[in-house]
Amino acid sequence: MKIERLIVGPFQVCCYFVICEDTKEALIIDPGHPEERILELVKSLGILPKALVATHAHPDHIFGVDFLRSSLGIPYMVHQADADFFKDPYNFAPFKNWGFPPNPNPDEVFEEGDLIKFGNCELTVIHTPGHSPGSCCFYSPKEKVVFTGDTLFVGAVGRADLPGGDYFQMMESVINKLLPLPGETIVFPGHDYGETPTSTIEREKRSNPFILEFL
Repeated sequence: MKIERLIVGPFQVCCYFVICEDTKEALIIDPGHPEERILELVKSLGILPKALVATHAHPDHIFGVDFLRSSLGIPYMVHQADADFFKDPYNFAPFKNWGFPPNPNPDEVFEEGDLIKFGNCELTVIHTPGHSPGSCCFYSPKEKVVFTGDTLFVGAVGRADLPGGDYFQMMESVINKLLPLPGETIVFPGHDYGETPTSTIEREKRSNPFILEFL
């Protein structure tokens, strides 16, 4: 498995390209802005994107979906809970006020424990609600990597003050769903807020102040 990263959009979202090196099939995680750079990287890497996959449905993470699924002819996938929650105009109101258009409808949805396959690789869906009702992380036990979206950052955790957010639920997700992963698991967050772009579960367990305060 090979992982490439682009920082996209005004909210500086980490957009990941997760690539099966055997077949060149790939997932694009959190396409946060309709940027030509994403298409340019697809071309330069010579990869075959299979799906656009969202850790959650806040529009800063999925703003590029319509542009990319039209350009690449691939489906958009998100957790059912977020697909349903952000259909409500009341729940989407803050994002509308920030200038975002309505969320795209997903082509497919996933749930806890589902496997997202591409080439000879796969990622397991871990439902980690709290930042949003359908927030998820994507884990590869074979590669020892986890894509944590806005649930867990390097040295921090996601905000919980937007519609559908619940800080205590998010921290329970971190403690009960992420910290039990092997300590050497590399954390790839949804935004680069730390001194380094990645971390490990063990490092976060030992030094993340939000986790230490909650334990």
